[in-house]
Amino acid sequence: MEFRIRNRRFSRSWGGDLAIFLLLGAGAAFMALPLVYVVCSAFKPLNELFLFPPRFFVRNPTLDNFKDLLILMRDSWVPFTRYAFNSLLVVSLGTGGHILFASMGAFAVTKYKFPGNKLFSTMVMLSLMFAPQVTAIPGYMVMSRLGWINSYASMIIPAWGMSLGFYLMSKFMDAMVPDSLLEAAKIDGASDFMVYWRIVMPIVRPAWLTLIILSFQQLWADEGSRFIYKEELKTLPYALNQIAAGGVARWGVASAVALILVIIPVVLFVFNQSKIVQTMATSGIEHE
Repeated sequence: MEFRIRNRRFSRSWGGDLAIFLLLGAGAAFMALPLVYVVCSAFKPLNELFLFPPRFFVRNPTLDNFKDLLILMRDSWVPFTRYAFNSLLVVSLGTGGHILFASMGAFAVTKYKFPGNKLFSTMVMLSLMFAPQVTAIPGYMVMSRLGWINSYASMIIPAWGMSLGFYLMSKFMDAMVPDSLLEAAKIDGASDFMVYWRIVMPIVRPAWLTLIILSFQQLWADEGSRFIYKEELKTLPYALNQIAAGGVARWGVASAVALILVIIPVVLFVFNQSKIVQTMATSGIEHE
């Protein structure tokens, strides 16, 4: 009797499943409301944007907001293609370097034993507790001493050393990459770099896909105003936000700008959300 009770399977009724489904659906709909409102506002004419009380959904959709945005972009004294190039350069180099250095550092710390590796992991974990405002002044002093003010390096190089990437990669490697597999590869004659590139990186693919999304979101939203003061080195979000900051007359343009800045990270997240969930679940597993 005791054995049967211990191995008994508990299952919900269809009513319980329906209640959970409705509850989760209501929560998902509530969380999607801000995104739906941004999309609707981007296509509202000015008379609907100034209504009080405001309407949630658009009644007479129009593309005038995007047309006005294109006109203002053409009138910019710095070509808008330069802003786009700056953003693409910072996002691509910053994200690629972050994935490379985070994965290589996590591989060395988790799979090789050397004096101080535990202390190093603890220091990286503690660095996650510091808010960006705490390190703003020291970061500016470092960039000034290195001579990186008004250069792409002030935005790209700090992205390479973000501690979140190292933390996620190290947890994922520790839980999903067995030491026996690496030992077998070395017995077969594989070098350390081959083991890292040909074995470890394919296994931890969900982790670095997650880091691509997180790093892209952070760098895409960075205006570069902390260390870059030359207009020709500014990024696309800076230019779009400057256009939108023209007062009440540009509320329609501001709505279009908000949609452009939000839609690209959202689309990237939607196509890789399963990898993010897998990475977040695995990063909390303690591997013995």
